Amino acid sequence: MAFGRRRDPLAEYLIGATRAALVRLGCPGPEVRTVVVDEQPPKKPLELDKEGLKGIKHIIGVASGKGGVGKSTVAVNLAVALARLGYKVGLVDADVYGPSVPTMTGTEGQMPMAENRDGKDVMFPLEKYGVKWMSIGYFARRGQALIWRGPMATTALKQLVLQVEWGPLDFLLVDMPPGTGDIHISLIQEIGIESAIMVTTPQ
Repeated sequence: MAFGRRRDPLAEYLIGATRAALVRLGCPGPEVRTVVVDEQPPKKPLELDKEGLKGIKHIIGVASGKGGVGKSTVAVNLAVALARLGYKVGLVDADVYGPSVPTMTGTEGQMPMAENRDGKDVMFPLEKYGVKWMSIGYFARRGQALIWRGPMATTALKQLVLQVEWGPLDFLLVDMPPGTGDIHISLIQEIGIESAIMVTTPQ
């Protein structure tokens, strides 16, 4: 891995995590060495096709100023309620640092199917309660912490939306990460979130 500076926080974390893993495997006093190389030229941004969004009538974000206010609860229940009213609904769990939709919907441990079409990987959302679900939690091991920088998380979320075979939908709900930041701005610009529901508490 190439890092842009000698004392990169991520590099230091990886060294510590690697050393701890070796100790757990029974390696006494492991020595982890790193090599600093010149910064590599930036990679070309991942280009994703927005063709799959053309069949979606409305894309709505569900957001909050902070975590723990019931944002995901509102998003999941709204999705199921709309489905019961006869609408075609999908939901993306965009809370990459704490994906809770798999647990709330009883789909934890399941893995979405995928296939290659003309050299591009396409994923198929899970379906339950009449709603199509997609979450980064489906691809992480149980109890695994996701330590991602902003650009990496943003790219992953774009793939979760744009590389999914949603089919025709009346509503696609996006359960946003708590707070505000680069991820929110990128989702609005790249995916075209047209409106938002803000979940707050009276404190």
